[in-house]
Parts: sequence; C-alpha cells; structure tokens
Amino acid sequence: MLEMDRISYWSNLNLVTQQQLLERPKLQESAQQLEQVQAIFEKVDSKGDQALREYTQNWDGVQIADLKVPVEDLKAAFMSLDDPFKSALAVAKHNIETFHRAQTTDALVVETQPGLVCQRRTRPIQSVGLYIPGGTAPLVSTLLMTAIPAQIAGVPRIAICTPPGQNGVSPYILGAAYYLGLTEVYQVGGAQSIAALALGTESIPAVDKIFGPGNSWVTTAKTFASQSVSGLSIDMPAGPSEVLVIADDSANPEWLALDVLSQAEHGEDSQSILLCTNEQLLKEAREKCYELAQSSSRWSYLKVSLENTRWIYCDSLDQAMDISNAYAPEHLILNTEAPEGLAEKVLRAGSVFMGAYTPESLGDYASGTNHVLPTGGYAKSVSGLSLGSFQNSITFQAASPKALQDIAPTVETLAKAEGLDFHEKAVSFRRRFLESKGTQPRV
Repeated sequence: MLEMDRISYWSNLNLVTQQQLLERPKLQESAQQLEQVQAIFEKVDSKGDQALREYTQNWDGVQIADLKVPVEDLKAAFMSLDDPFKSALAVAKHNIETFHRAQTTDALVVETQPGLVCQRRTRPIQSVGLYIPGGTAPLVSTLLMTAIPAQIAGVPRIAICTPPGQNGVSPYILGAAYYLGLTEVYQVGGAQSIAALALGTESIPAVDKIFGPGNSWVTTAKTFASQSVSGLSIDMPAGPSEVLVIADDSANPEWLALDVLSQAEHGEDSQSILLCTNEQLLKEAREKCYELAQSSSRWSYLKVSLENTRWIYCDSLDQAMDISNAYAPEHLILNTEAPEGLAEKVLRAGSVFMGAYTPESLGDYASGTNHVLPTGGYAKSVSGLSLGSFQNSITFQAASPKALQDIAPTVETLAKAEGLDFHEKAVSFRRRFLESKGTQPRV
C-alpha cells in the first residue's frame, strides 16, 4: 500500500487537516516554466514554421516537412479504421450533436419600455484552434467534444493541432477529423503549437480562441497566450483531471474501484476521491483498486497518481455533499440508491453522473454532454464547454424618437452624477431637437 493509502474519518479531523486532505496535486507550472514558454513564443514569433520544426525534432524526436496533414492522408487514415471504431464514432457524434444542437437559442428581443427594443443575438466565433493531446493517449474524444459544438455554432474556420509520434499523428485522430469533415490539421503539439495558433506562422494562421486540454506546458502556454496576445481567448483554466465519488451501502466496491482508476489513469497528477458512508465498503473498494491497478498496463502512471487518491469515510450523505461542494470536482459520481435527491444539493461540479449505471466514462465519450470541464476548483465559477463557448453574444438596441424623449431624463441624470458631460449631451441635444420641432414624436 502507498503512504497516502489510508482511510480518513472526516468527522475526526480538524479544519486544517480537512483542508489539506482536499488539496489538489501540485501543478508543475513554475516561474522557470513560464519563462521557457515565453521564450518559445518569442522564437515562434520570429522564426515561424522553422521554430515549430525544430521544437518537434528536439522534443518529439520527429522530423516533419509539411506541418499541415494532407487531406488524402486524413482520408487514408479513416479508410484504415475498422468498422467497430467507425460505428462508435457515429454513435458518439450523434449523441454529442443531439445534446449540443438542443442548446441553440433564438434571438432574444425585449421591449424594455415603449419604443425601446433591446436584443441579444449570437454569432459564431470566426476561427478556433483545437489542441488534441496525442501523447500517452490519443484523445479522439476531445476532438469530438470540441469540433462538433464548433460546427453546430457555425464557426467558419476550425484548426487542429496534435503532436506527431514516430509513425506520425494517430490514425484515430486523423480518421475522426476526416469523418467530421475537418481538413485543417497540423502535426505539431506542445507549447509551440499554442504559440502558433496564438501568433500565426507561415503555415498556421492565428485563431481567435483556443480550446482543448494538455499537459502543464500546454496549460501554461494557453494562459500566457490569453494574457499576452491581444484579442485572443481560451476555453478555461485547465489542470489535471479529477473525480469525486459519493457512495452509500448500495454501491458495488469493484465498480467504485474502477471509477477511481478510470480517472487515475489519465496521468500522474490526476486525482480521485471516494467518499463513502459504509466503512467496510470503503475498505473493499480500496483493496480492489490496488489489486486491479497492479495488473494494468498503465501501472507506471497509476502507482504515482494513486498517491493523490483520498479514501474518506463520511457520517452521512449530507456530509459527503458538503465536502463535494467545497472541493468543486470536475467530475462528480453519485453512486447512491437515490441519486436524484442528492443531485438537488449539488452546487459546484463540472459534470454529474447519477446512479450505479452511469460511470464517468459515458460522459468522456458518448453520452452527449461535453467532457471539457473546469478542474482545480474552477467549477465554483466556471462552466464546461457548451455551444455558447463557440459563440459571441452581441446586444443590440433601437429607440424610437418618443422612447428617446421618455428615457432622456434618466440617462441625463445618471451621466451628470458621473461627471460625463458628453454622455449627457449626446442625449439632451437629441431631446431638445425633438422638442423644438413642436410636434409629439411617434412611438
């Protein structure tokens, strides 16, 4: 058993110890890493494609001639995929499309007072960059989760960056891109790909917003880009993946262990927390977890990430929910006999999985909800990706002459209070013009 592999009894802990127990793994980001990311941006800015090729050679050990993957290679990759995988793509695409298309809204039109009409209309972001990890696991699912909402939103340009391996980019990623009708795929990864999407190079035009998860280098690069490149935004702060599971007497200990492991296998800095109201069940789940982990091909990652796992006994489900709301997990699994009632008490979470037959894996791949979610406690104030993430909401207003006269005293009074003379005059001059005409303006 690992050093941290012990059951904690929440009610027996003082406040400081409770807070320490819920601390996330320390991110690798450092001042030195930030300086290196800044240097990468400067080199990409000055040397463009050449810098991308040099970084890919030095860090990925791959020589690339053309950064952009030819469309015929995308097609060939798709044709090489077996039928079960193509069928899985079709089902996942259908469900993700169905859920996100339902988020489409009509223009909002409100007459706030007679003759004064205010509107909100949505417009697609004009260009987005999708970072698709391809290191320890080629995340085809992330391509689906980011590209499909972008397409539904009507984004005109969708650029994909994904790192190449010794045999090129994963055929699963290339094939999925072709299946979705995407043609702008670049075989470059890491912080240098974020710099390319943010700044633009000879081969990769800059985008307006960057999406997608990545390691600490990618995360640092995204944050740096959003702070240093004018007009550029990113989807959300992204950190190591995490899950919190709440279980009662009805739960299956082996299923609980699998839910813990399915999150822990993402990487060495992932975190899983199991809150259980049954002490014996908690012990069985913990034992099963290590039994399964040690037989896994990903044991090298799991033996590290499981050090971040927390096994916590709770006196009640209400106490467990209080802990969950304090932690604000990326993924929350309610493996309880009556999850619907417990779900009503969820205040902070990225995505919630209700009942014994709803493992987090469903949302990761094909249930329809989006798996790009806030981590690191950002679920307190940040939402996961949605159709709106790929749109701008623009407000419009139009006032009739009568409406201008009616609202003028309000605006003039507020503008004067703020000492903004020309704000006041922009209204009062129009009001006096209407009054000088000597006729009552029509609404």
